[in-house]
Amino acid sequence: MTTRIAVLGAGAFGTALAIQLARRGNPTLLWGRDAEALTHMQEKCVNDRYLPGCPFPPALQMEANLERAVRAADHILVATPSHTLGGLLQTVAPLLRPNQGIACACKGLEPETGHLPHEVIAEVLGSSHAFAVVSGPTFAKELGLGLPTAITVASADADFARIIAEALHGGGFRAYTTDDVIGVEIGGAAKNVLAIGIGIADGLGLGANTRAALIARGLSELMRLAEALGARPETVMGLSGLGDVVLTCTDDQSRNRRMGLMVGRGTPAAEAIRAIGTVEGARAAPQVLRIARAHHIETPLIEQVTRVLRGEATPADAVRALAMRPIKPERPVQESAE
Repeated sequence: MTTRIAVLGAGAFGTALAIQLARRGNPTLLWGRDAEALTHMQEKCVNDRYLPGCPFPPALQMEANLERAVRAADHILVATPSHTLGGLLQTVAPLLRPNQGIACACKGLEPETGHLPHEVIAEVLGSSHAFAVVSGPTFAKELGLGLPTAITVASADADFARIIAEALHGGGFRAYTTDDVIGVEIGGAAKNVLAIGIGIADGLGLGANTRAALIARGLSELMRLAEALGARPETVMGLSGLGDVVLTCTDDQSRNRRMGLMVGRGTPAAEAIRAIGTVEGARAAPQVLRIARAHHIETPLIEQVTRVLRGEATPADAVRALAMRPIKPERPVQESAE
């Protein structure tokens, strides 16, 4: 069986997911805000701007009319930047049918509130639609090329998780399912902040030892934060946690890592963001830190990244602050942020 899915968001990741869905034989509609760009993509059968070299399968069609895209689909997959999720859902809400589910591939938090995607969706749609999160170590270019990739689909509705997983699964792409929505969401948001921090350290030329130490300690911060929010530790050690942390922190395809590299080499944070474009970790950092402090969880790496982004510390100051922290057990049960 195939599932007709409308992918909302024609950036690199949305396009790559749409290609994978269509590659598996699902009739797939790709909607974006730029109608002219969609027309060009339909004519060329490729997204030259965001995903050059990744041709569209026959089952993938562009749709510039949001209402037509939503009404024609069995289910919706949102792949826009996280800060636009709430506004898009408000527009989509009156167009949805009761049996349509919403899958979300946004890796971040709502900037004003720090809410996770499932909280944003609940605010806009209530509990009337099945909801899933799609996350994991996925660079859009490699996914678009059909290179082996694995992701996690998280939902409290096991049937809907399986529908989305089955629509994506196959041809070298492996989809796993879980009911730990919070664990998958916080991993997708916090790993971007960690990637900025590791990029800063590499930009300073601190070496492979430092990179490995920061990844390990950053993962420990993510573990404590996830547990405080009610997530399961094994989720953090899975694709959406450890997998995505390693990918984003070690490869220059990551915008978050590239921003960190620029900042570590002396470029002001605001200038680095202007040069790169959307950097989810820069938006998420203060909100992740706020959540951690609200739960009395110590997250020193995330704190120092946030200080650098706010201009409260130089990269060298941040490294010094981390290096001067006192000796303590490697994995305390809980640490106080006070």
